[in-house]
Amino acid sequence: MKNKRYPAGDNHGGSSPGAPCVLICDDDIEIAEAISIYLQNEGYQTLQAHDGTQALSIIERSDVHLIIMDVMMPVMDGLRATMEIRRERNIPIIMLSAKSEDTDKILGLNMGADDYITKPFNPLELIARVKSQLRRYTTLGSLPEPDGEGVFNIGGLTLDDRNKAVSVDGEDVHLTPLEYKILQLLIHNPGRVFSIDEIYERVWGEDSLGGGSTVTVHIRRIREKIEIDPKNPKYIKVVWGIGYKIERLDSAPLC
Repeated sequence: MKNKRYPAGDNHGGSSPGAPCVLICDDDIEIAEAISIYLQNEGYQTLQAHDGTQALSIIERSDVHLIIMDVMMPVMDGLRATMEIRRERNIPIIMLSAKSEDTDKILGLNMGADDYITKPFNPLELIARVKSQLRRYTTLGSLPEPDGEGVFNIGGLTLDDRNKAVSVDGEDVHLTPLEYKILQLLIHNPGRVFSIDEIYERVWGEDSLGGGSTVTVHIRRIREKIEIDPKNPKYIKVVWGIGYKIERLDSAPLC
């Protein structure tokens, strides 16, 4: 028996009220429907879109907690849609594509995706990645605060753990949850060098096998948002052959 098809944007299945809502954006209706069924069996609410413009419209009117975004779609592809979403929102995005080359993965991460999975995929792996991203997204606000007011200042860079906000010279900076956690890790430990593997394991909560390029891409994206000249960074420094650190600037001691 074929699965019943639902119009793009409809919520359906055996999810419970208050469960996280996942938006599935894929122009292949059968794949979108199959992902919906897997997620609903895990108790999630689901919405569907079949191109990037539909996804943007749904996000504007619905409370979405995570997006599974296909790359190749008509009207507006997944890369363009991800860029548009990242202008205003930090919703976790898992990129879904038939392309498996590292350059394609890095391109997707550069556009703002938090994770990347290739077709054909193992449904159990996809569910595990959804749970992992939602866990990071929803628990970000429960991280332990440092002593004092929970506000860190280094030079013109400010990280406010109370409100999970970042600014540079008074201008708000919009980071994704993973970007925030990387910056938080570094700014909580000024002067300490973290290896790429350690950053991955502490932020992603997983073994770092194969995660080096992912960390590098996220660091690059953070630099593009907080540095005046990302190629000559003031805040996030690379220690060649070791990893990354944030300098403690003498002119602006850490609070």
